[in-house]
Amino acid sequence: MRELKIFSGRANPDLAEKLCRHLHLKPARITLGQFPDGENFCKLDEDVRGRDVFLMQPTCPPVNDNLIELLTMIDCCKRASAERITAVIPYFGYARQDRKDEGRVPITAKLVANLITRAGADRVLTMDLHAAQIQGFFDVPVDHLYAAPVINDHFVSRRFDGEEVVVVSPDEGSIKRAVGHGKRLGGTLAIVDKRRSSALEVRQSTIIGGPVEGRIALMFDDMISTAGSICGAARLVHEFGAKEIHIACTHGIFCGPAIERLRDAPIDSITVTDTIPIADDKQLPNLVQLSIAPLLAEAIKRIHHDQSISELFRER
Repeated sequence: MRELKIFSGRANPDLAEKLCRHLHLKPARITLGQFPDGENFCKLDEDVRGRDVFLMQPTCPPVNDNLIELLTMIDCCKRASAERITAVIPYFGYARQDRKDEGRVPITAKLVANLITRAGADRVLTMDLHAAQIQGFFDVPVDHLYAAPVINDHFVSRRFDGEEVVVVSPDEGSIKRAVGHGKRLGGTLAIVDKRRSSALEVRQSTIIGGPVEGRIALMFDDMISTAGSICGAARLVHEFGAKEIHIACTHGIFCGPAIERLRDAPIDSITVTDTIPIADDKQLPNLVQLSIAPLLAEAIKRIHHDQSISELFRER
């Protein structure tokens, strides 16, 4: 591991500290800042010539600032003659702009993938992409991790009675995810029928499958942004008689009215991972944050030693 260097941007330094502890390494020293006019500044305070370098930086809000900082770090390492550069992006911003859903709009996820590749990244390590096919946007290898094992282990430790559990998909697009969690946690499957009435408004009308009445409802999604969809699904499940409602996601973005919506919704617990730091003003009494640092650390170790990543998820 002597040839391994892990640098962290300013988006989520706590996560970088945690994964470095799991690897028994110290985060590599780097100076990051901004010039008076707002331009980014980066200087490596350690030698990286011939080293295997990992740059930890989720592109969470402020998305553009964090993205430019990541690109600057990649270019800095490339020009300092690093042997291999891996961009570790626990949360990949712009992932929802992955297709042309109407005329005269960009595919910004592809643009960002091009920027990261052209900046000099040799591979990408990310987690729970909004659409798995985004891996194909990159012209370098992508290792795609899943937080499901970490989240499942948390709910297993809660020791819910499997006969009382119903795993609820908050929309049709999350059915595969719900089925995967259901295999590990047991229970029946239900699907919320979600209809989008406009670009900003979503309406939940009924539940397919179930039953829900008198059950413990578990809902899973890849991210919670404004929380409109997940809170609407929670209210519908509550109306159908669920006695407890627990929601979980990998990326807790919590922007706009998300905190107010989550606070007012009939939700017993909210579980997220630490791919994105949760600010003090976004903390909730029923919020649980799980760390994906051990999973990321093991993936980094396997990449460094040219070992299989898929083995991490066998029989889990």
